[in-house]
Amino acid sequence: MKPRKILPVFVILACLLLLYILHKNRELTQKNDLSRRMAKEKTVKTVKLSKKMQLKCRGLNKKILSKRILDKIIFETLTKQIQLMQICPWKQNAKLVAQYRSEFKQCCNASQDLVLTQENTVMGQKILYETNRKKSVIVKDMLFQMLPKEPLWSQTLGHCAVVGNGGILNNSRCGQQIDKADFVIRLNLPPLNNENDVGMKTSLVTANPTILRRFDFLSYTRKSFEKMMEVYGQSVVVMPAFSYASCTEPSFRAFFTLKDFNLQNVTFFHPEYLLRLNNYWKSKGLLAQRLSSGMMLVSVALELCSKVTLYGFWPFSSNLNRKPIFHHYYDNVGPKKGVHKMSEEFLLYMQMHSKGLLQLKIGMCS
Repeated sequence: MKPRKILPVFVILACLLLLYILHKNRELTQKNDLSRRMAKEKTVKTVKLSKKMQLKCRGLNKKILSKRILDKIIFETLTKQIQLMQICPWKQNAKLVAQYRSEFKQCCNASQDLVLTQENTVMGQKILYETNRKKSVIVKDMLFQMLPKEPLWSQTLGHCAVVGNGGILNNSRCGQQIDKADFVIRLNLPPLNNENDVGMKTSLVTANPTILRRFDFLSYTRKSFEKMMEVYGQSVVVMPAFSYASCTEPSFRAFFTLKDFNLQNVTFFHPEYLLRLNNYWKSKGLLAQRLSSGMMLVSVALELCSKVTLYGFWPFSSNLNRKPIFHHYYDNVGPKKGVHKMSEEFLLYMQMHSKGLLQLKIGMCS
């Protein structure tokens, strides 16, 4: 008789459980419907917003692309354009990227000739200096053995971050973004004492002629140089040993110092590559006495990388809010007057950004 009394209890419990499940399912369905409606409303608002923004961005691109290199830069207008540019969506133009990569390969060929190697140099060859064609060096055994046996890279470098040293990087919080790139290019042996803003990762770092002139101390002490270079890990170091005659000896000293301390391998810019690159940009209207290190390395990246993002490229003495800033994020020493065309180069970067060739990051990253 007892089982007859227990059976109704199980039935009641089962019914209650079923009702509970149905109730929860109904609640969940209502929540999902509400979420879908909200998402739909949000999407509609976003579309309306983006249409307005698209019109602004198209207008901005037309203005930037219509500028000529020699046009006078009005700083107040420029800052407004840059602020809008950073809001506008950026999309890579794959067709144009391929076209420019082909142009750079035909004119200059960084993949084979960026640096002197045992493949593009022979014993007894006369190397003419980049800036003084009357001066030359004969390739003898010591120099030939200093050169890498083959080109540095045989495949595309992926997403490259080219990091300029502009004071605009201070308080930018770009370090994390920079370090996420596949390949990070830095200019002129910059200090990496602010990881939050400039990152730490380095794949390639250069030294310009001005920096090299500071290496005279390597003839009698090398420990401080070793400490300075440790921060760059096992990156490739490229020096302009044959740009000016005064660059050769300090470049060689740096080579042997880093070799003795088992740090980076030093390579030397091929002077003919730099000359061809200079001529390429002259044909585009950039009439500088010599390209800046930034423009050289941006050109290298456009040929060798699948995507290029620039950070810290800002040649002006005020930030986007028109407040004074240092020329570099680590000092206020400007470039030698009359050698480079920094403002004109910056306009070219803006135009390349507008065309979808590279992405120009200015100001805060996060």
